[in-house]
Amino acid sequence: MEPAVQALAKPQPHAVRTLAIDIGGTGIKALILSATGKPLTERARVKTPRPATPAAVMNTIVELAKAQGSFDRVSVGFPGVVRRGVTVTAPNLNGNWGGFRLADALTKKLGVPVRVANDADVQGFGVIEGYGVELVVTLGTGFGSGLFVDGKLVPNLELGHHPLQKGKTYEDLLSDAVRKKIGKRKWSKRLVRAIQTLDRTFNYDRLYVGGGNAARITVKLPENVKIVSNVAGLLGGLSL
Repeated sequence: MEPAVQALAKPQPHAVRTLAIDIGGTGIKALILSATGKPLTERARVKTPRPATPAAVMNTIVELAKAQGSFDRVSVGFPGVVRRGVTVTAPNLNGNWGGFRLADALTKKLGVPVRVANDADVQGFGVIEGYGVELVVTLGTGFGSGLFVDGKLVPNLELGHHPLQKGKTYEDLLSDAVRKKIGKRKWSKRLVRAIQTLDRTFNYDRLYVGGGNAARITVKLPENVKIVSNVAGLLGGLSL
């Protein structure tokens, strides 16, 4: 087994340091948070390895962790369905991720407790108000989603691969590759139509739109739709 990354010994509750990791289809980000959610380091970002196999991604996380310094626990946002720390799907990563025990594997490599959840769910933890029906979507390499009811997560919601129009899914119509192909104006109009469908489907109180491409939206969104910082994908790790 590889040497564990150094962590603080017997930290006091007020001094707990959380290493937040966000795995994306194009980049992996890392940041250490205080017990109150204050960033203690500069956000680091490296390209997602190709092929993005479990071994390659974990080695990248270990290197990011070493550069961030000492920490007591780790949260990981993963771009796919996760059940109790085990990855089920990873549509925007290469490699065999089905049934991979990511939380356990990283715990062994890093020497501290690790929790793993869907990346959109983690982002939701960082932005929701905690009451009513709140929906989170992330616009990045693909299309992520998370649903919360009175602050409680509805697990394993994967809207990105649900048909939206003429047999094409949300991800087919709103992925990063599609945005680059059709331009951000046409892509933004598609997003508006998708939001209208989501509103009729979930009757949400609030919709939060995050991910790296949220900043590229060119149209005005409804009042109950809020664009949130991509950093929330790391900050939500504290709640996780």
